[in-house]
Amino acid sequence: MSQSPSIKMPCSVAHAAAVLSERWVILILREAYYGATRFEEFARRLGIAPNILSARLQAMTDFGLLARRPIEGSTRCAYFLTGSARDFLPTYLSLKAWAERWAPEPGSRARVFLDKQTGKEIEAPPLTRLDGSLINFDDIQVIDPMSH
Repeated sequence: MSQSPSIKMPCSVAHAAAVLSERWVILILREAYYGATRFEEFARRLGIAPNILSARLQAMTDFGLLARRPIEGSTRCAYFLTGSARDFLPTYLSLKAWAERWAPEPGSRARVFLDKQTGKEIEAPPLTRLDGSLINFDDIQVIDPMSH
């Protein structure tokens, strides 16, 4: 991935966006959430050119989203979600819910994530206070911690 000017900003969101906004990264994560681990699986599911996929997998490994491990008894490797990528799942679910509401693809719906214990669909987490009450956009105030 090219070094984006935003990656030099002293902002963790700008740094994450520089990685996550690269073409294919979110879709590779999606496929990893769906269970893909091997290069061939990602390539087949996404229809992505091998050289581009290789570069994105390397960048995602460098950034700490995926871990690359050799496959026992093979010269090939597999890619696994790291703690970082697992922590990103609520953000992915929020993006998925937003896309299904505001940019739906006619006649299709993305796969559903289910809770293994209940069998019910896992929904994007709403914004809530510590007491569990909902927070609306108009209830939010943004401050600069450096000026306080």
